Amino acid sequence: MSTIAISSIVFAVVFAGALLGMFLRKVLPQNHLRDDSKSVVMIAMGLVATMTALVLGLLISSAKSSFDAQSSEIMVTSSNIILLDEILANYGPETKEARDLLRSAVARVIDQMELKQRADPTHLAVSTREMESLRDKIQGLSPKDDRQRSFQAEALSILKELRQARWLIYEQRTSSISMPMLIILVSWLTALFISFGLYAPANGTVVISLLVSALSVSCAIFLILELYSPYGGLIKISSAPMRAALKQLGN
Repeated sequence: MSTIAISSIVFAVVFAGALLGMFLRKVLPQNHLRDDSKSVVMIAMGLVATMTALVLGLLISSAKSSFDAQSSEIMVTSSNIILLDEILANYGPETKEARDLLRSAVARVIDQMELKQRADPTHLAVSTREMESLRDKIQGLSPKDDRQRSFQAEALSILKELRQARWLIYEQRTSSISMPMLIILVSWLTALFISFGLYAPANGTVVISLLVSALSVSCAIFLILELYSPYGGLIKISSAPMRAALKQLGN
């Protein structure tokens, strides 16, 4: 289910809670709406509001940290790609085929990022085959002196780091917010909005205020979900570092 669909459901459920509270205000006996009852409800909902705010803040912080970590990994990967190409260039003209393969692999990754493709084992398998072909070509080189042997060893070491980074990015792309946690959070928010509607007068100003509040909450959920999907959502990791690396390849 898309992040927009989930956020829309959250908005509908939370705002429906406010409308339910307004309905209950009309059907409940008046002794349930007296000031002493209201005080107890407000105290209880204050506790729920505090827990909700803490959880929502922690989720946003965690999602932002995950987004920043994956963005940093893209930048590190881009720098390693440039370094690998430089090492292969220093080795000699024998590495031209390996450098061309590296360039085509980087171009394909950029296309995937800009097409907003989500984590897909098929796409990963293609990249893995390219990495294995590149490794085979580097291992198949016949160094003529210690200098070329050193370049070959460095190239294989960097290539290993690139393969590890690829699997790490893939695993992180499959992570997301826990669905039970999201359900609990939405249930708390719904309970809060029921209490808001229960003691609020039914007029246009109140309804619009509750509508805006529900929309704000759903936007926060949308932001969390988007930050956990940095390759396939509206908020995505920039391909600029990979594009900068691609321009350097072959120079």
